[in-house]
Amino acid sequence: MMINEAYDFICSRVYEALQPQGFQKLNVSNADNDEIVSLYANDTIAYSVIFYADKNRMVLESCGMTEDEGPDNDWKALATWMFDPEINDKKDANSIANDFVATVSAPVRLKTQRQQKKKKRDEDGNVDPVFLYKRLVTVFPELREDIFNEEDCYEPFRNATFAKAAVVPKVNALLASGNRQLITKLGAVLNAQYKNGDMDCRSIITIVILNGIEGEKNEQLMNEALDETLQKSWKYAKRYRGRSVKPEKPKKQSKFKQLAAQNLNETR
Repeated sequence: MMINEAYDFICSRVYEALQPQGFQKLNVSNADNDEIVSLYANDTIAYSVIFYADKNRMVLESCGMTEDEGPDNDWKALATWMFDPEINDKKDANSIANDFVATVSAPVRLKTQRQQKKKKRDEDGNVDPVFLYKRLVTVFPELREDIFNEEDCYEPFRNATFAKAAVVPKVNALLASGNRQLITKLGAVLNAQYKNGDMDCRSIITIVILNGIEGEKNEQLMNEALDETLQKSWKYAKRYRGRSVKPEKPKKQSKFKQLAAQNLNETR
């Protein structure tokens, strides 16, 4: 089945379910050849249907809406299906559409909206590490896929392990490149999220990310991009360098994902 045909079919079903709930389809660029994206939103929540061509993966995501800037881009994956255009057919596309429609139906939507509103209230001075990582995507775009894989494979999110494995190497590489513009942007993200972060978020920034910087030159470059508050906190946190982090266990695969994988294997 041609991917455009399957994708349009799934999106049309999703939009049919969302229109009675006051959603509108928003224009969105599909500049990335490896992704096809459609976006739907009302005043409080946005949904996107994305096909990742390099992964043969169809994903339904959601995030909150801001009054002035539209989607807040704190996207959460709600449903994920494998779809290979060379193997899967209209029946598989219909199964995906049914699942996506059930996910965006009114009872789920209202629950999600309440969660989004609560989350926004909690984020006022209480940003968590995952929120920090998603803000770092503006500096390291490739981090988005790392976040997706982490959320897909682990529960709860392994905040310290993720920062050490996925974020710290990128920070060191950026500092080694000497790109002042991006280093300044990184500093701005860390300053803002440290100011608004909860204790876990602040610890991740100082004890894991900043303490993971290698070399005096890189430390100096990073320090220059930080505000006075974070500079002082980092100086204090340096005494904790070398502390070990307990390993975090992977979650079991959900029954839904087991059935989805089994369904895909049966079609091969």
